[in-house]
Amino acid sequence: MTWIAEMRLNAMERALAGLGGMTTGRDASLPAHLAVGIAGEDAAYFYLRRKGYTVVARRWSAGNLPGDIDLIAWQGTLLCIVEVKTRSARDATPAEVAVDNHKRNTLRRLARSYVRQLPQEPAPQVRFDVVSVYLAPGEKKHIVHFENAFGWSERRED
Repeated sequence: MTWIAEMRLNAMERALAGLGGMTTGRDASLPAHLAVGIAGEDAAYFYLRRKGYTVVARRWSAGNLPGDIDLIAWQGTLLCIVEVKTRSARDATPAEVAVDNHKRNTLRRLARSYVRQLPQEPAPQVRFDVVSVYLAPGEKKHIVHFENAFGWSERRED
């Protein structure tokens, strides 16, 4: 990333934080856990952009299926479905543990729906990532990116 692109991204991130989220239509009366989640998604968005990803959708939903995909991004020709988990404190359980079997299955269904509506043939290779964001008050934000956190199916261990 060029220094000008980095400066532009930094300015966008500061402006979004300075406006308190007005540009994304956030309501000041949101419960604290939802506000923290949105702040974490914003942090993950800028983190991925800095790593060279092209983010094409935020909070994407299929309309006919429950749930949403936090971020959809391209890393070259690889389509990345990204689930963001945000915590305001670091406790004994890491944020990424919250991506349980039910959530993984929901993300798989949504990813299939998203890929089906793409115009390209053949379908692109898809990777499922999890980004854990820790936004503890008074501390620097901490981001952990788990590339290929899970696949299209669960491995059974007997």
